[in-house]
Amino acid sequence: MRFAKAHGLANDFILVPSEDVPDAAGEWARNVCARHTGVGADGVVLYELGEGRVAMRLYNADGSDGNLSGNGLRCLAAYTVFKGWLPAQHVVETPPGPRAVEVERTGAVTFRVAADMGAPILQSDKIPVCLEPPAPQVLDHVLDVDGARIRIIATSMGNPHCTLLLDEPATLDTVERLGAAIEQHPFFPNRTNVEFAVALSRSELAVQFWERGVGLTQASGTGSAAASVAAILAGRVDRRLRVVCAGGVLDVEWPEGGTLRQTGDVELLFEGQRLG
Repeated sequence: MRFAKAHGLANDFILVPSEDVPDAAGEWARNVCARHTGVGADGVVLYELGEGRVAMRLYNADGSDGNLSGNGLRCLAAYTVFKGWLPAQHVVETPPGPRAVEVERTGAVTFRVAADMGAPILQSDKIPVCLEPPAPQVLDHVLDVDGARIRIIATSMGNPHCTLLLDEPATLDTVERLGAAIEQHPFFPNRTNVEFAVALSRSELAVQFWERGVGLTQASGTGSAAASVAAILAGRVDRRLRVVCAGGVLDVEWPEGGTLRQTGDVELLFEGQRLG
């Protein structure tokens, strides 16, 4: 198996050509992502080159299908430019749809990548969540979780998200405990990613992440997008803002009625070949 490893704000991915992947891709991905016995990563991005574009598919660290990753998307975009396969501006085909990217080289193996993440999905039945009757948005919804009643905003960026808007950062114990419980909550039939967000100002949002199929991560591209959408809908931040993650900063812009654009740094780490 040929592979490259890269990270976006310490959210790390193994990039593998689809032709090198066995039929039992989920189990294979789980083994490859193992920190002590595999290459180690938050997920695997499978890619297939085409005419002027590249297609990707994401597997989470637990072997489940991840649908889409913003940081994984930007890592792949940077890698294709690094290898000379595609120009700085190209399109990445993802399961939720095409995503246009712009790649700027900032060093020998470092890049700044802007990606059009598409329009956020707000309708309850398309996220999806178990809500009857369906609603055009899921804002300030009360959820019973782990003996507590919490208020959430549910959205989708091509994968489901649940955002908690807080007044101060959550403790690590809270992120792990509530994150795990919310991920598996029956309100989310396909499980969910979870964001714990605090508005630091009208233009800055601090976010902690519990990712579906991964757990605690240092950053999340789709999570940053979803948390931004939630905070904008709740009136806590403006439509152009910076999202502060443990691993770094993402710039987000969501014009009213438009698609969400996200820009952040990527570093390519190494290439290799896994034996066996």
